[in-house]
Amino acid sequence: MALLQVNIPDELKAQFEQTFPGQDINGLIGRLMRDALEQNNLNQREKRSKAVEELLALRKETPPVSSKEIQKARELGHP
Repeated sequence: MALLQVNIPDELKAQFEQTFPGQDINGLIGRLMRDALEQNNLNQREKRSKAVEELLALRKETPPVSSKEIQKARELGHP
């Protein structure tokens, strides 16, 4: 297990101890970190999913291009 040192204001520590008497602060911080990581992963998946949906929607709007047209554009140096 790794050791993580965190400085928090005395007032915050006092509020924590008053609100959660006898609670293991290390365990709680570990759970909060785990929850934050899970939330971040969920947000990233949602962003990727939205990006894929937007790309697929754009693809539906884009007219098909033949391989001959693609080759011609390459020869002309168009992106």
